[in-house]
Amino acid sequence: MRKAQLEVVGEGGAKADVTFFHFGAGQGGGVQANVDRWFGQFQNAKTAQNEVILGGVRVVFVQAAGTFSSGMPGGPTTPLANYALRGAILEDKEKGDVFVKMTGPASLVESAWVAFEGMVNAAASSKR
Repeated sequence: MRKAQLEVVGEGGAKADVTFFHFGAGQGGGVQANVDRWFGQFQNAKTAQNEVILGGVRVVFVQAAGTFSSGMPGGPTTPLANYALRGAILEDKEKGDVFVKMTGPASLVESAWVAFEGMVNAAASSKR
């Protein structure tokens, strides 16, 4: 279930969306299934995935860049060239994973990465 959505506004009015999802314990499809789905939303993409432990919380960070297929799963999509994704999944087997995803024009997503990562790090560190 979508819990929140934020907008990052860059130069010239470019916009990136930051969405937060939490489905509850045992819900949402798991970490790797979501990483694979996120990567599957891109064509001709460069992708990367790494994980860290922050404050005892496993956090999986992902990134993708290429042509993003915007739209609802199972519905029509719109291809958006030169887009990027930065995401994080905070694993919580007891209460349910938290999924955070930022998508938008590649230059804007990359310029907002440090702030995004800082937000995720603070959230993970405070979960304990």
